[in-house]
Amino acid sequence: MYKSGFVTVIGRPNVGKSTLLNKIIGEKISIISNKPQTTRNKIQLVYTEEEFQIVFLDTPGIQMPRNKLGKYMLKISRETLEEVDIISFMVDESSEIGKLDSYIIEQLKSVKTPIILLINKTDKISKDETNQLILKYEKMNMFKEIIPISAIDGKNIQIYIDSIKKLLPEGPQYFPEHMITDKPERFIISEIIREKALESLQEEVPHGIYVSIEQIKERKEKDLIDVHANIYCEKESHKGIIIGKGGKMLKEIGKNARIDIENLLGSQINLQLWVKVEKNWREKEGKIKYFGYK
Repeated sequence: MYKSGFVTVIGRPNVGKSTLLNKIIGEKISIISNKPQTTRNKIQLVYTEEEFQIVFLDTPGIQMPRNKLGKYMLKISRETLEEVDIISFMVDESSEIGKLDSYIIEQLKSVKTPIILLINKTDKISKDETNQLILKYEKMNMFKEIIPISAIDGKNIQIYIDSIKKLLPEGPQYFPEHMITDKPERFIISEIIREKALESLQEEVPHGIYVSIEQIKERKEKDLIDVHANIYCEKESHKGIIIGKGGKMLKEIGKNARIDIENLLGSQINLQLWVKVEKNWREKEGKIKYFGYK
């Protein structure tokens, strides 16, 4: 009997969802940053074994929206709860349950889908502290399984996979076994560039960034791929920050992105970046849709 199903991984921003999924898949598909709003889209990541297939859904972190893009991201995260076979709710090692985690827990109380609770970052706390956290969440009587993990070093991830397998329904293989994501290379490349911008730029600037891939062209005679991309931002002042003095910041973003893109494509690349202004695009429904958030 072949088993398959869809599993969403939800939680507040920066709790480690994308780190976990990249670890499971073995490739860097979802971008990682210590800044909120890193994941904006619903990304499907496919894990296939001989007897089962898990389609993971990496969704935006659940938070209170500040603009129309934020409302879109919250809508995506909420809708996903109704579409999946299993929900994975991730928290971290904090001894106190914060406002946002409490808000998510309230949302989950009305959901009939089986929920696995993942307590991430347990490498930072003692075994006794971990056990106390498990007891605290057990008292809620909401979770099929409670699994302490460390996404960054892989602790107990196999236990998590085995727990999903037990709960999966009988079903078909949705994707070919070699496929690890439903997203095209263009999307992954644009996300890599955005990740490097998130890492390098000041607090407010990265949230207003969108990366558009304008061209991917292979030069067969030189074993080289040309990648041309536009980085959109919301203000002229942000454009200056992204470019930096003498183009220093843009060069840093490009240099860091090039390494990951070359690993992805398995080839040398010539990466060309341009910076353009699209004022307050996160508040414009038409622009949000045009940039692919729909």
